[in-house]
Amino acid sequence: MHSGMFGLNGFWGLILLALDIWALVSIVNSDRETGSKVLWVLLVFLLPLLGFLIWLIAGPRAVKR
Repeated sequence: MHSGMFGLNGFWGLILLALDIWALVSIVNSDRETGSKVLWVLLVFLLPLLGFLIWLIAGPRAVKR
């Protein structure tokens, strides 16, 4: 077996999966409108890494008034 620079791909895949599941649970449990939830879920589901990063930056920090 080759354990070079990419030897931990499975590990990083599991980390990304755990982060995406955390994001999806947070999105579904949020108090946002249903349409907004659907768009966030689709983004995270279809683009796991990029969707998670966008959600992390723009999603959970909505200003509450």
